[in-house]
Parts: sequence; C-alpha cells; structure tokens
Amino acid sequence: MSETIHDFLIALSSKAPTPGGGGASALIGAIGASLGSMVANLTSGKKKYAAFQPDIERILGETAALRDELEALIARDAEAFAPLAAAYGIPKDAPGRDETLEAALHAAAEVPLDIVKTVCRVLPILEELMEKGSKLAVSDVGVAAAACRAAAQGAALNVFINTKLMKDRGFAAKLDEQTDALTQEAVQRCDAVYAKVCAGLRR
Repeated sequence: MSETIHDFLIALSSKAPTPGGGGASALIGAIGASLGSMVANLTSGKKKYAAFQPDIERILGETAALRDELEALIARDAEAFAPLAAAYGIPKDAPGRDETLEAALHAAAEVPLDIVKTVCRVLPILEELMEKGSKLAVSDVGVAAAACRAAAQGAALNVFINTKLMKDRGFAAKLDEQTDALTQEAVQRCDAVYAKVCAGLRR
C-alpha cells in the first residue's frame, strides 16, 4: 500500500500472481467507502444539513474504518494466495498434497468472502448519505454504489474459483451459498441507490 497508484496498476497488469482480481476488488470497495467519506466531509458543518450533523460525524468514522479494512484486505488477499501457489507446486503424488491444497483453497476463499462482507457494510451508509448528504455531491454517492457493486461481484468470483476446486463439496457449497446471498443483496441495494441518484439528476 506504500506504492503509487501507477505502480499498483503496473503490477496488476503484469503476469505476477498478485495483485489480482481479489486485491483489485478490495481496492474498488475501498474507493467506494472513500467516496462515502468525501460526501460526508462535504456535508459536515453545512447549515442546511445541521440536523444531520451527528449522523454525518458517525458516518465519517464508519467510512474511515471500512476504508482501512478494505485496504488491509488487498494485502491479505495477496498473502492468502502464496500458500495456494506453493500447494499447486507440490508433486501430485506427494504425501499430504491434497490436504495441503485443500487448506490453502479454504484460506484463499475466505479473504474474498471477507471483501464481500465488508463491502456490504458500506451499503447502508450510502443509502443514508443519499438522504442526508449534500445534494451537490449526490452523484458521488451513485459512483460509490457502482464501485461497491463491482467490488462485491468481483470478490465473489474469487470465492467461486477456489470453491470449485475443493474436495469438501459440502463446505464449498456452504461458502457459495453465503457468497451468493451477500452478493445478490449487494447488487440489489447498489442498483437501487444508483437508480435513485440517476433519476434525481435527470429530472
């Protein structure tokens, strides 16, 4: 995270295994949370929105924490992939390979699921900002919703690519079901925010 945006994008463009789609999804989610912070900051202290000031101050704390969590998940995603890559490199006839690979798949699937869960916690904030945030920045609430939608869907794919290869199909099905439910809810809520913002802007 000490790299510039340019350096991160160059690394993302390369054939290096990390950063990849999971880290990119976490970054996109962090951008969504950051836009929520921006809208709250633009609202804070304005007389027109004085009645919402306590809520805005709470939102500023929440969005900052969520941004930090999603930023940390970029690194966690890369860290979780390293043992998986190592497990794939174990000879297929080596004792314990299947167990090592299975454990690595479980760990690699948990991080993108955490990304989806964290992104979902941004959504009620965006819904609140749509009503309480500065109308001059309402388009940024819509952009945040679009970012969160992409982040949730992208992270979900990174769950599924790991659960597909698990031997424990019961565990895989449980993760898939949980991911599906969270992602569907995220898409619906993000679409609703985006549609409402868009409708208000195009009157």
